[in-house]
Amino acid sequence: MIKIEAIVRHHKIDAIKEALVGQGYHGMTVTEVRGFGRQKGQKETYRGAEYKIDFVPKIKLEIVVPTEAGEKVIAAILKAAQTGQIGDGKIFVSEISKTIRIRTGETDAAAL
Repeated sequence: MIKIEAIVRHHKIDAIKEALVGQGYHGMTVTEVRGFGRQKGQKETYRGAEYKIDFVPKIKLEIVVPTEAGEKVIAAILKAAQTGQIGDGKIFVSEISKTIRIRTGETDAAAL
């Protein structure tokens, strides 16, 4: 099993969710996060005054899938989230050694 974490723009989360649900992947966790990368924040104007936002608001999506489904899920996220502009986000993939469904005690693939 692998865990895919995607840091994406707010307005792309619905498209990503539709793409994943359309492929049969229903379980995911979404968190509002803030950070910056190469863009180093952004400048905004409020009532004529310019100010800098150091940490840009983003959405973090986490999904655990069987290893063999990883590339398909990553491709769906990329297709739905990519604009070609700076700040599109990042995808991180890591191994999951064990998963347990608390309600039933099912483990690993059965727990997904």
